[in-house]
Amino acid sequence: MSIRQCVTDALNHKATENLPYGVEFTAQALEIMKPYFGDRMSLMDKYLAYHEFWGWAEEMPDKPGHFKDVFGAVWNRTGTDRDIGVIDNPLIPDISRRDYVFPEPDEERLRREFSALAASKGERFAVAGFGFCMYERAWTLCGMQNILEAMVTDPEALEILLDEILEYNLKVIDVILQYDIDAILFGDDWGQQHGLVMGPANWRRFVKPRVKAMYDRVHAAGRFVMQHSCGDCREILGELADIGMDCYKTFQAEIYDINEIKALWGDKLAFWGGISTQTLLSHADAATVSRETERIVNVMRRDGGYIAAPTHSVTHDIPPENIEAMLEVFLKYN
Repeated sequence: MSIRQCVTDALNHKATENLPYGVEFTAQALEIMKPYFGDRMSLMDKYLAYHEFWGWAEEMPDKPGHFKDVFGAVWNRTGTDRDIGVIDNPLIPDISRRDYVFPEPDEERLRREFSALAASKGERFAVAGFGFCMYERAWTLCGMQNILEAMVTDPEALEILLDEILEYNLKVIDVILQYDIDAILFGDDWGQQHGLVMGPANWRRFVKPRVKAMYDRVHAAGRFVMQHSCGDCREILGELADIGMDCYKTFQAEIYDINEIKALWGDKLAFWGGISTQTLLSHADAATVSRETERIVNVMRRDGGYIAAPTHSVTHDIPPENIEAMLEVFLKYN
């Protein structure tokens, strides 16, 4: 069985002899992990080839540590987060009175990057990432508090903005789908430690129909739909399955009872993640990491439907020894 077929079978809820897995790192973590693992770094992306679009934030020459994306948003990376950062000032402080015009997607650059993904994937399962794709794009432009307030005070103006985001996104999706990739992974954080940030009713009105439109476009092209959302999304997992989500990432073991979720949704949804960066990898010793990783893998891989991975990109504060302990368990099933 090929590497790609192993991932495909797992997503189709078929038991696989080998365990598909993937390990991602922040830029700061890579500086630590590369010297530690050396040539073994190639094991981290053995199954998955990945490239993400989320706005091409590029450093501003006159403002070190600040990065402007194609939407015009400025990301401040002078703090601890050097991969994404925080928005300095919203471009649309008042959603009801705005003159902001969305840019046209840079089709030439999209084609260059995703054709490169298709050309370099080899036997791996190719995933095109699309980050900050709906609710998150709205708050990067307007500010998170303003978006959450608009759900109550000015829902009509918010719907107009979200429809413009959807129009932009569909143009990007149409370009990506012209290349030999296997799935699109949408990134849009809806959850917090307990429940949804905006609550299920607001998610259903503002996010769900537009996410469904993106899912439908991907499925029409015969590809898998994956969704990244941090936090507690249990209130809407069934609805996500109904509108076409094939795989949920990231699956946080400190939030979900993995036995319960596997029993409830394991025949309808595949899961990606499960090995906690919040608690296990960052705070436990290597022996505990090994033992807990084995437990999670044995629960989640039953009857397929699982890509083993840390719950988020590995950060610089996680000891390399813990990543090694986790990886050894993954390799045990290969």
